Amino acid sequence: MNDVELVLRSTRVITPEGTRAASVAVADGRITAVLPYDSGVPAGARLEDFGDDVLLPGLVDTHVHVNDPGRTEWEGFWTATRAAAAGGITTLVDMPLNSLPPTTTVDHLRTKREVAAAKAHIDVGFWGGALPDNVKDLRPLHDAGVFGFKAFLSPSGVDEFPELDREQLDRSMAEIAGFGGLLIVHAEDPRHLASAPQQGGPRYADFLASRPRGAEDAAIMTLIEQARRHGARVHVLHLSSSDALPLIAEARRDGVRITVETCPHYLTLTAEEVPDGAGEFKCCPPIREAANQDLLWQALADGTIDCVVTDHSPSTADLKTDDFATAWGGISGLQLSLPAVWTEARKRGHDLEDVVRWMSTRTAQLVGLDGRKGAIAVGRDADFAVLAPDETFTVDPAALQHRNPVTAYAGRTLYGVVRSTWLRGERVVADGEFTDPKGRLLTRPS
Repeated sequence: MNDVELVLRSTRVITPEGTRAASVAVADGRITAVLPYDSGVPAGARLEDFGDDVLLPGLVDTHVHVNDPGRTEWEGFWTATRAAAAGGITTLVDMPLNSLPPTTTVDHLRTKREVAAAKAHIDVGFWGGALPDNVKDLRPLHDAGVFGFKAFLSPSGVDEFPELDREQLDRSMAEIAGFGGLLIVHAEDPRHLASAPQQGGPRYADFLASRPRGAEDAAIMTLIEQARRHGARVHVLHLSSSDALPLIAEARRDGVRITVETCPHYLTLTAEEVPDGAGEFKCCPPIREAANQDLLWQALADGTIDCVVTDHSPSTADLKTDDFATAWGGISGLQLSLPAVWTEARKRGHDLEDVVRWMSTRTAQLVGLDGRKGAIAVGRDADFAVLAPDETFTVDPAALQHRNPVTAYAGRTLYGVVRSTWLRGERVVADGEFTDPKGRLLTRPS
């Protein structure tokens, strides 16, 4: 204990063993001990006492579109990581598309890392991309430290990141399985989308009909079939269709290595409440009905859905038009993901330990960072969020840190005020005041 530099104390510390009063000792950016609440503070160490505010591990968000470089008018590492820090997120993994260039070669990865290095307020890792013509680039990207590979089975919305057909998916999956990598998939079947009614216009009901649950279900069936054949490890991104849950559960029972995420907007917003013409609610797959949402929550509770991530996918305000067919599809949610999920979770009888499991522990496990992130435990990075769980606030888009003040949560009253966020034992934001960037660029553990 002689080398302890900092002690963080709270009557409510969320640890892997449960929530308890504790003092957390930190040295050299790591947790060195989790001690009884009234333990003495070593000589020379600084004490931070949070009273009854909850000390929880910093969140790990493995699905973020930062769009930097190339589309920095949409978002950027400076603004995205500030928004994340303000929301209690201490690690994010950046998606390979919407930036220019996309992260589909080692050279492109190098470009992105150079751009991010001086702007990251939190730790940042990177996904690679699987395209029809870059199978040769997948192993080099893996060796360069990406956490896995993103693929689309339907059009991505940007020309430079085309989708994979069945044969291309098969080739990419075989290559990735060969070196033990992870394939993460936007699973909507293009044939189902093409056969759905495509009316366009401002009516949300028409947009919802254009992205039916069957498109997700069919794509997930394809993914399961190929993963079973190759023995591959696959992950379903942003699940919104509850109809796919039995398929996923059965595949797991059969030994298929498949994991699944969903997002705060699918858990907290419903189709019935989306106003016509409100492009800020558009995302793909879409926000579905309340009955569907209930089944997603049930799947979180029973473990069929592993984790919750934001899929933060912002754009400039002008792209969020009132025509759901042409509006940019993406929800901006980095800063609000913790309070949004907590607000709904508490209504449904869940506690903060559940939220931490879905948004920190399991996301860290997904990308192999569970030796460093995702829990308040000895040896982990001293990454924390301090939360006042019973305080509320009303969402003001102008007060958010992401680049464009557009959010589907505008005007909603949410529980859970993030008092401060800590990265490797250093406070990076408190009460809206930020330090200089202290984030590091992460690579996949070997």
